[in-house]
Amino acid sequence: MRARFLWLWFIAALLAGVLTGCQPGKTASFIGTDLTGTQFGKPLSLTDHTGKLRSIDDFKGKVIVLFFGYTHCPDVCPTTMSDLKQTMKLLGDKANDVQVLFVTVDPERDTQEVLAQFVPGFDARFIGLRGTPAEVAANLSEYKVYAAKVAEPGKSGYTMDHSAGLYVFDKTGAPRIYLGYGEKPANIAHDLQLLM
Repeated sequence: MRARFLWLWFIAALLAGVLTGCQPGKTASFIGTDLTGTQFGKPLSLTDHTGKLRSIDDFKGKVIVLFFGYTHCPDVCPTTMSDLKQTMKLLGDKANDVQVLFVTVDPERDTQEVLAQFVPGFDARFIGLRGTPAEVAANLSEYKVYAAKVAEPGKSGYTMDHSAGLYVFDKTGAPRIYLGYGEKPANIAHDLQLLM
């Protein structure tokens, strides 16, 4: 009896999902966290890996994916950048409507030259951004991104502990989605296509 009840409940839930999906005007939902209607402080303003001052407004007309990381990162950052590279492949020609921006949280080591080697190495369309430590700190604060130096015992240098999600902006430059670290490229591509 319980098995039959569960089976009927499953069928009812399935039908409700199908009928909801067929309603006119209903749109698919984001896999990531919906940020629609939220506002950040001052718009991003930093120097790119070619030496040009850039802001979010420069990329209106494209879906923007913003990632905060650093080039000496041993795992999270290269993995995320590789996932974004794969996402662009999945999007095919639509990838030209996407701009990936990599903002360093480690401006002391991530010089313009270092960013110019690292960021476009994943995809020539990707842009690396940097600034003075004060400029980077101000932008991190605006986007509520955590970043802190962590000394490496027994080694020279340090690592950076930092937030690792993706901020996605629509073609008007409005924040729309937050995707957590480790989101699959297919899921990232799904959400980006909803904004195209």
